[in-house]
Amino acid sequence: MENSIFQAENLTKRYREALALDHVSFTLKRGEIYGFIGENGAGKTTTIRLITGLTFPTEGKITLFGKSGEKELQKQRARIGCMVESPALYKNMTAAQNLEAQRMQRGIPEKECVGRMLKLVGLADTGKKTVRHFSLGMRQRLGIAMALLNDPEFLILDEPINGLDPTGIVEVRELIKRLNRERGITVLVSSHILSELYQTATRYLLLHKGRILEELSQKELDEKCRRHIAIRTDDTPKTAAVLENALHTENFQVMPDGTVRLYDHLDEMERVARALSQAGLLVTNLSLAGDSLEDYFLHRIGGREP
Repeated sequence: MENSIFQAENLTKRYREALALDHVSFTLKRGEIYGFIGENGAGKTTTIRLITGLTFPTEGKITLFGKSGEKELQKQRARIGCMVESPALYKNMTAAQNLEAQRMQRGIPEKECVGRMLKLVGLADTGKKTVRHFSLGMRQRLGIAMALLNDPEFLILDEPINGLDPTGIVEVRELIKRLNRERGITVLVSSHILSELYQTATRYLLLHKGRILEELSQKELDEKCRRHIAIRTDDTPKTAAVLENALHTENFQVMPDGTVRLYDHLDEMERVARALSQAGLLVTNLSLAGDSLEDYFLHRIGGREP
């Protein structure tokens, strides 16, 4: 099984005098959740339109699932599911009726996929309730179900949490992570809500003025942002000793105000708290700190001083 889902080589798109994409090259690997980051006009939507065949490159080469050439690309695009912002829904129809209409329109032969997708996105119990009475989060999940009707291997979501309340955001986030974890679907998510992408993506693509600024993994982002656990106790020297002896790490820094920055064990907050407590320390602060994804992106595009 090929490891690459999509490759762009010197991909360029011009609209008359405007250069939307400028010789962009990158690879999307199977099994990852990519956060696609960029300001309005950076080229995100143009890239998505090129991947899905809604527009064609001025220059450069596209490879999907190891295949290139327009005829082959059209075949491979049958393996893609896509939802761009708010899905087009029939508000006087139920979730099942909407999916059935979409299934017939797209010529998908398997009728059973409708019930399967409703269950997958948590809408199986909506019955005769029409979409008009759905919450925005439910509508977004229904839109994702439409994108999943053909059992895609590659799912593209453009602003899937746009306008959602906190509950809806969590619903969509957990659905994306479950689709990736349980079904192995590679996901490309474009969103302006960078704090949410940070909780969802495993890799990031930073796009600025039609060019790829950087591609990095979650681990690399954490390292660059110097994410750390900020610790304050009633005894700073003893805290340092506990980190060395109980947690077996020297990857920490004592700050002038007595705060200890621990750069290890970022996913083991409970273990850190337990070690400090067992040593008899009074912990007054234990929290994750460091640059956010938004801060890092703004630094990269020159929008904020580090």
